[in-house]
Amino acid sequence: MRSYQKLRTAVPQLVLSQEEEEEEEDATTPTPAGRSKLAPWWVGSGLLITAVLLSTITVWVLRQVSRGWHGPAPPAQCHLVPESHRYDCYPERNVVVTQELCESRGCCFIQTLPAVGGKRGVPWCFYPPDFPSYVVQSLNQTVLGMTGLLVRREKAYYPKDIQMLRMDVEFQTNTRLHIKITDAANPRYEVPLEVPRVTKRAENPIYSLEISQDPFGVLLRRQGTGTVLLNTTVAPLIFADQFLQISTTLPSRFLYGLGEHRSTLLHSLDWNTLTLWARDVAPTESFNLYGAHPFYLLMEEGGDAHGVFLLNSNAMEVALQPAPGLTWRTIGGVLDFYIFLGPDPNMVIQQYQEVIGFPAMPPLWALGFHLCRWGYGSSNETWQTAKAMRNFQIPQDAQWNDIDYMDGYRDFTFDPQKFASLPSLVEDLHKHGQHYVIILDPGISSTSPRGSYWPFDEGLRRGLFLNTTQGQTLIGQVWPGYTAYPDFSNTDTHQWWLENLQRFHTHVPFDGLWIDMNEPSNFMDGSEEGCPPGELDSPPYTPAVLGNSLTAKTVCASAEQNASVHYNLHNLYGLKEAEATASALIRIRGKRPFVISRSTFPSQGRYSGHWLGDNRSQWKDMYYSIPGMLSFSLFGIPLVGADICGFSGSTSEELCTRWMQLGAFYPFSRNHNNQNEKAQDPTAFSPSARTAMKDALLTRYSLLPFLYTLFHRAHLQGETVARPLFFEFPWDVATYGLDRQFLWGQSLLVTPVLEPGADSVLGYFPQGVWYDFYTGSSVNSSGEMLKLSAPLDHLNLHLREGSILPTQKPGITSKATRGNPLHLIVALSTRATAWGDLFWDDGESLDTFEQGNYSYLVFNATENIFTSNVLHASTEATDVTIDAVSFYGVQEPPSKVLLDGQEKPFSYLDNQVLTVSGLGLVLSQGFSLQWL
Repeated sequence: MRSYQKLRTAVPQLVLSQEEEEEEEDATTPTPAGRSKLAPWWVGSGLLITAVLLSTITVWVLRQVSRGWHGPAPPAQCHLVPESHRYDCYPERNVVVTQELCESRGCCFIQTLPAVGGKRGVPWCFYPPDFPSYVVQSLNQTVLGMTGLLVRREKAYYPKDIQMLRMDVEFQTNTRLHIKITDAANPRYEVPLEVPRVTKRAENPIYSLEISQDPFGVLLRRQGTGTVLLNTTVAPLIFADQFLQISTTLPSRFLYGLGEHRSTLLHSLDWNTLTLWARDVAPTESFNLYGAHPFYLLMEEGGDAHGVFLLNSNAMEVALQPAPGLTWRTIGGVLDFYIFLGPDPNMVIQQYQEVIGFPAMPPLWALGFHLCRWGYGSSNETWQTAKAMRNFQIPQDAQWNDIDYMDGYRDFTFDPQKFASLPSLVEDLHKHGQHYVIILDPGISSTSPRGSYWPFDEGLRRGLFLNTTQGQTLIGQVWPGYTAYPDFSNTDTHQWWLENLQRFHTHVPFDGLWIDMNEPSNFMDGSEEGCPPGELDSPPYTPAVLGNSLTAKTVCASAEQNASVHYNLHNLYGLKEAEATASALIRIRGKRPFVISRSTFPSQGRYSGHWLGDNRSQWKDMYYSIPGMLSFSLFGIPLVGADICGFSGSTSEELCTRWMQLGAFYPFSRNHNNQNEKAQDPTAFSPSARTAMKDALLTRYSLLPFLYTLFHRAHLQGETVARPLFFEFPWDVATYGLDRQFLWGQSLLVTPVLEPGADSVLGYFPQGVWYDFYTGSSVNSSGEMLKLSAPLDHLNLHLREGSILPTQKPGITSKATRGNPLHLIVALSTRATAWGDLFWDDGESLDTFEQGNYSYLVFNATENIFTSNVLHASTEATDVTIDAVSFYGVQEPPSKVLLDGQEKPFSYLDNQVLTVSGLGLVLSQGFSLQWL
């Protein structure tokens, strides 16, 4: 390991004589507001330049001149910094950055043309190459890596600048590096997240780390390629009490993650700022949305990938720029980085989840179709919808109700008039193998007469709500009116939450819980009394949050909680509520919990899934659901989907048909819409549309064994369920920006129609053989866009060569489907090989894999022989049979087929599909098929 001085970007440096340095220093001295200090070149040529300005420069430039653009000439070193490498020294919004303001921070000021569309462009105020930063005072080796002290010799420009920092570096594994920077003298808030502890230093890391001493910085390289993954010397490290900033170059422009936002999957690096602060707002481009995920994945040149996670829950923003470069800005906590070296994107996500935790295994019924709306109006109307779905034999596993089931929108109640038959409805659902899910909001009504509403009375008695700085219960406003907010950072609150759910479950035996409004949302800013003055609600720097305030449509940042102040815990609110909710469901039902949460944070997948919020019935919203879904796959929350057909606004039959086809392949599949809009469940449409929707759902249900196995792999080792194409084809740069298609696992390609009036769709097919899922017909792609026929009743699905998918005859519930025979589809590669697997258990019990109560089968095909190998068996596998195996891509018609040496009848089609049916083999029994 070597240290070095003054690591710089490759920008020529201008060496000045002593006299020139003095002149430059004088020229850059800030001047009083309203006065322009004239540089010598301006004095000598003033008349000539004025004439040029008046005759040739645009009105915009003249306006800038009139505002005082004639300030001191920028230092020569400032001009040498390329625009793309200018790191913002004055990121504050709602401030006109003048030369005086900029130079008061010791930074370069060069005006450029404003960005198109009102976006922020090239910063006018940026750091010069020699801006003061921290220097390394000491650096010592440790058992796990190294520790060092960093000292700032000149104070930065934010208050409570911390002069001495401690850096701890741990070489945790060969593919994971941990770097933590914090106050050397005083403890600071850190995210209370369980992370792995290591006791041994990595022996053969695939990365190398160098430390720059002056200025302090880290240079991280990939050993195999020499690619620089991080170089933090490009801008100064700033570490004040409420402003922490660190910048780095990036090795490419292919960056993903950093949620939750509505955007393309591949982020733009064109001066794009992404803010992370949980907020209740309908998904809109450029807004900070419901959750916070400070993690990014980046594809490097050549197909390698790495990821970076900043374990910090404070309000933050991530500024991207075309250098390519990135700046983290957060207003609290510590800089706690985990870097994952992959080297392929699938491995990066697995390594990330080794830190935050693997997702929970959902119950099988959670993977069925869910139906909901706000505005059924009564339990009888809800019941009629479920019955209509059954009458048309349309698959449905769960019926939901939104807040209209409640009495006065109060949690743990139901309307005694309009929803009087709710217990009977739930009983009927259970009789038909279906399930019931209710919504809960965290806001607890505070206005009921004392003694009449146990949830508030008992929570108040136990002191379980968020408090103001004066120690009083903080009161906001949500659907029931004035409300108090449970403090889920307090474990006593988890017990109170459990007791409330137990009491309600005795009346309405719900099966799953939908936790909404948990950013937490507030219809007023802060509280009914506002928020107190101070640095928590009005910090020295506020990231680019919607509403320009931390308290906009949420509670006061100064609110007091058991673990810390809300300023630190805001982004964790949904996570902690999900943790309490999943735990309560386990206690109540004794089975795997099903929880869907709106607000999320890293490790959320351990407790809940997520839906993408209050979208609109528009074609663009359907498109945006795909990058949204794929982003949450990166975040370790595989159980994710959008409101099918859109939540607000009225859908059309064409839009809803196309959306039901796409939504049938969301990992979490739910149709949901708003009150006062027409119904949009499948039974509400014409027979042709209803049939198309039904067919899409039947296809999903036929694939439940495959989907369930994918979730097992996600739970066991952090694999993604829905994944971008570049995960499987990282060497194909053409896949890096694709977000109108996606894969289930490694092998099932989904190409939906996302535009109105279309009867065909363009889809990209990476190099190789792809088979039509329905027919087995093949296409051999060189890596190209193909035009596919897509009538309104058809969703294009293709199988990747070399894969084996377990499918099942679909029923109208997952329970009914479970008892039906299996049909294995073998998509042969050009070398006539294929592989697949199947995980099977009872679909609902806790920890079946951990306790050995499961079956696991591996399927192989090679040299015209197919084998089913049972690696682990349980009693459930004896109740299911494999009825048929189809082989796609059998080049020559076989003369005979042998099952364990015995000849069996078969069929062979002109499109090279071989099918052997009528097998009747018990799943727990291994077997082989050979075709000759």
